[in-house]
Amino acid sequence: MRLAFLGTPDFAVACLSALAAAGHEIAVVYSQPPAPRGRGQELKPSPSHAFAITHGIPVRTPVSMRDPAEIEAFAALNLDAAVVVAFGQILPGDVLDAPRLGSFNLHASLLPRWRGAAPIQRAIMAGDTVTGVEVMRMTEGLDEGPVLASETLRIDALETAGTLHDRLARVGADLLVRTMAAVETGEAVAKAQAEDGLTYAKKIRPKEARLRWTKPAAELDRKIRGLSPFPGAWFELPTEKGTVRVKALLSRVEDGFGAPGQVLDDRLLIACGDGAVRLLRVQREGRGPQEAEVFLRGLPIAAGTVVL
Repeated sequence: MRLAFLGTPDFAVACLSALAAAGHEIAVVYSQPPAPRGRGQELKPSPSHAFAITHGIPVRTPVSMRDPAEIEAFAALNLDAAVVVAFGQILPGDVLDAPRLGSFNLHASLLPRWRGAAPIQRAIMAGDTVTGVEVMRMTEGLDEGPVLASETLRIDALETAGTLHDRLARVGADLLVRTMAAVETGEAVAKAQAEDGLTYAKKIRPKEARLRWTKPAAELDRKIRGLSPFPGAWFELPTEKGTVRVKALLSRVEDGFGAPGQVLDDRLLIACGDGAVRLLRVQREGRGPQEAEVFLRGLPIAAGTVVL
């Protein structure tokens, strides 16, 4: 089929690559505009944009798909279908309805649970034990369209947003290719989403990343894993040279009793409001991620230290 692909982050690249490999004609890739990245804050294209450039696919980076000129240009593409994967903009009806067969979205949850911007992180932070990916026919409502296909995945005890992201991307790319083949032959069947079980995956805000040790250990463990590797749940560690910000990137719940924030041994077991969390991977400000034992060789933290 002749497709337009609308996607921005790494999660979208696996799908774009799979669709191209399946023989579809990618007429154009739409992505969010280049943004400042890295220490130098230079303008760089998104992962999907970069993939398209490498493979000779035309790219458009509109600030808004509601611009009448953009809507007209999209309609003029004479598409069979549009595929949307984490694009980052709400699409108007004139765009969704322009392709001959309609517009389709791959979403990283089992709808109607976790509609919205951050389904992977929110699933882990809520303590879900299963999640998945689904392909839906798009409507103007936020992730409200009928579902054509789905795959379910378990969320493991040491799952992070990063590891779950990668698993869902691989499974989602395969599911999307199979579903678009069914759309092309007219065999795809759309089923309305359930009316119960609706939740929204709100965008992650920076203020959420601060760890509050008065919270229960189970809640903090889910936050640590749900925000890893980005933006990274963090706390402050007092040292002789001042306070250091440390990101907690992997943890597990263990037994332990003490004042909230108190380090209970020399291997980063930290007391919480109820129970304790063992930090397994951390990242000191200005450094790369390290396993806890490696981190502690360079910055030992004695039992009895209170982190903030």
